[in-house]
Amino acid sequence: MDFELSVCICSWNTRDDLRECLTRLGEARGEANFEVIVVENNSEDGTGAMISADFPLVTLLQQFRNLGFTGGNNLALKERSGRHALLLNSDAFVHPGAMGTMVTHIRNHLEVGVFGPKLLNADGSLQYSCRRFPNPIAALFRNTPLGRWFPNNRFTREYLMSDWDHLSERDVDWVSGAALFIREETLEKIGGLDPDFFMFCEDMDLCWRVHEAGFSVRYFPDAVVTHKIGSSTSKAPNRMIFRFHRSMLLFFKKHLLKQLHPLLRPFAY
Repeated sequence: MDFELSVCICSWNTRDDLRECLTRLGEARGEANFEVIVVENNSEDGTGAMISADFPLVTLLQQFRNLGFTGGNNLALKERSGRHALLLNSDAFVHPGAMGTMVTHIRNHLEVGVFGPKLLNADGSLQYSCRRFPNPIAALFRNTPLGRWFPNNRFTREYLMSDWDHLSERDVDWVSGAALFIREETLEKIGGLDPDFFMFCEDMDLCWRVHEAGFSVRYFPDAVVTHKIGSSTSKAPNRMIFRFHRSMLLFFKKHLLKQLHPLLRPFAY
């Protein structure tokens, strides 16, 4: 392959955020040998034209229907020329040094199948981007009004790992797909994202399969990425809420229902 890393980005009506994302990647080209692939999911804001005009080094895969986060990233993974892959949201941007640090990390840690950098919110605060796999009680507090009534409950804190300062490297259950680095050998062994997940929970599912394949999933705070959250999903909130709950149910059916007593399984629905 020509590159050590392929940065895979899906975009749906996020032209301005994507411009910043690609600009920051352009500034980091001296840190590592990487290519950038953007799957443009049939946006209506001129994203494709902006990429063609302003970023000639970016590989643009223009679509005429929305493939979703999973379908778009799987297309980019299939078309990539790099060994490893970084899935990066279009509303995220890398900080100076992040690209070089991530590539060096994957070279030196062969046991790691997937890792995620530290994510910051737009205001610079910590984003809880590495988490434990959900259990039914945690899901009850995260996905129903109980979470609003009891915002500091133990189950949500454990799920978000919010009692930890996130300053040190450690193995975790899963990391956010907003910035997710995948080793070549991992992709060869487990494939890409599960196409049954149009969007949401595909990162949880991927990390579950990474663990099953014998690799570790690691949180790596030495590399920093800012993620603004919701640039695409805020444009169709009701549809996104439906898709989120549908994906969460799919994840539970695929991985967790078999662990529950049969009498408890209906409560997941």
